[in-house]
Amino acid sequence: AIEYKRRCPCTIVVSLHPGTTDTRLSKPFQDNVPEEQLFSVEHTVGLLTDVMSRLKPEDSGEFYSWNGNRLPW
Repeated sequence: AIEYKRRCPCTIVVSLHPGTTDTRLSKPFQDNVPEEQLFSVEHTVGLLTDVMSRLKPEDSGEFYSWNGNRLPW
């Protein structure tokens, strides 16, 4: 993120946590996830697209959750 800020100041680089998405990868962990927190792939894409649409250059280098909350590193 630091190098992009120097070379391409309009670029935004963030990490996104998609939440628990209903995929083969998450199947072994889904038993303890409340139903309302288990997202379809399509729903996750919509959530992350919404988060990305609200990002500003000063958000670069941060970590965001599927709901737009900034997460600690």
